[in-house]
Amino acid sequence: MEREIMHRLLEWKQRSNRKPLILLGARQVGKTFILKEFGRRYYDHVAYINCDNSELVKDLFTEDYNIQRILLAVSAIAQVPVVPEKTLIIFDEIQELRRGLNALKYFCEDAPQYHVAVAGSLLGITMHHGESYPVGKVNILRMTPMTFEEFLDAKGFEKMAQLIRDKEWDVVNDVHTHLTQLLREYYFVGGMPEAVHTFIDTNDATAVRQVQQEILTAYDKDMSKHAPANEAVRINQVWRSIPAQLAKENRKFVYGAVRKGARANDFEIAIQWLLDAGLVHKIERVTRPAIPLKCYAEMSAFKLYLLDCGLLGAMSDIPPSMMLLPNDQMPTKGYFTENFVCCQLCNLLGDSVYYFSKDNSSQEVDFIIQGDTDACAIEVKAETNLHSKSLRAFHEENPQVRCVRASMAAMRDQEWMTNVPVYALRGYFG
Repeated sequence: MEREIMHRLLEWKQRSNRKPLILLGARQVGKTFILKEFGRRYYDHVAYINCDNSELVKDLFTEDYNIQRILLAVSAIAQVPVVPEKTLIIFDEIQELRRGLNALKYFCEDAPQYHVAVAGSLLGITMHHGESYPVGKVNILRMTPMTFEEFLDAKGFEKMAQLIRDKEWDVVNDVHTHLTQLLREYYFVGGMPEAVHTFIDTNDATAVRQVQQEILTAYDKDMSKHAPANEAVRINQVWRSIPAQLAKENRKFVYGAVRKGARANDFEIAIQWLLDAGLVHKIERVTRPAIPLKCYAEMSAFKLYLLDCGLLGAMSDIPPSMMLLPNDQMPTKGYFTENFVCCQLCNLLGDSVYYFSKDNSSQEVDFIIQGDTDACAIEVKAETNLHSKSLRAFHEENPQVRCVRASMAAMRDQEWMTNVPVYALRGYFG
């Protein structure tokens, strides 16, 4: 399945100041596959080393950081020649090797002609907790689940995906009904590659849901195995509270909803663990819609969204039929649509996604993002309802801020705002 991150990997390969690459992302988003495929397409050789429970490599970096010795060992283990510029060296699950991350510093300083990429299921946690990290000596890319456009590509609707990417809105409107149905499929399947592959191969909702449950089980095991013993329970409590947190009319994260009487210091470490593992998106509140938005962020007020809408559906135990068929009675449709929008925006913009609300006021805007010279407020509608009282009130107080309504209606411009179909939001801002 084609992934857009391939273009960013190729840009990394072609950099004159290229450094060893760290590919971050949650378990099962396709990091290993994409690195191997990248190597297959653009290099003569791929030296792939799996560092998880391998006797051959467990002491690769413990003796010293002699790069020539390490390269000789890599060539012998992978059984391929290691040639500057022509071999991609992949260390998978590098967090399992003692001093593995720090070794990247020496590849950068002593052997920059060799192309090295590393990945790992919980590499983000390792980087933040104890392991020596080669500051300034690596490049970093983040990989997320498949976007809606990538889902369309995988299903054979490449031309529809390209229409969105190319912003051909008149033609997009002509196929709006078809794209809306495909969006329902994406809501159910999500963007985890194995779930997408299973859906395309089997067209079996039960099989897809089983894959999703297996991924969630793997995440539970990671929390039990890799989190500090005194934090594992709290991490799991926060994780399992997310669907209920989002189902509230005000989606702001409330510690008391995790455990009665809980406060911020009880769960701050747990939330950070989930962020480092790539399992959630944290959207902070801004109290002023002015750039730079980060200067007006309030870290104590935030919302947590799941990394993937398909996993959110499985975690919430929403019946597949309720998600795949037009259903105005689906009570979770509002927060589900917001979670989808959040994931698409975060894929595009990283951490630069916020929501807006005023102190002592009910006025709130679902998302607010920063452009080159201005901010843009986004209101999310789960259906074709085009009434936007809160967004209108926001616009009247902040006429300098662009306004977008993401809904299930077709693309159209209005005097003071633009209606963008939910499925096209990432293409609109991309």
